[in-house]
Amino acid sequence: MHDPRPERFLRTAVILGALAVLLVPAARGQSDWFGFLPLWLLGMPLAAWWSVAGFPLPRVAAALPRRRRVQARRVTIRMR
Repeated sequence: MHDPRPERFLRTAVILGALAVLLVPAARGQSDWFGFLPLWLLGMPLAAWWSVAGFPLPRVAAALPRRRRVQARRVTIRMR
């Protein structure tokens, strides 16, 4: 069974972080202890929410063909 509480908590954290970044000018700056505040208020909750959702890719990215790359080959150098 899937527990909806972590997803609900993270959704609330993302909404509150976005509101803080948009409405509070100090939340857009730097902190000596935490660094770049929008990263902690918005970026990290978004990354956690994405991980709880199982890392889904956008449909456009999933539909793109993957490029086949040639594998690197080892070159042997003969010593005389």
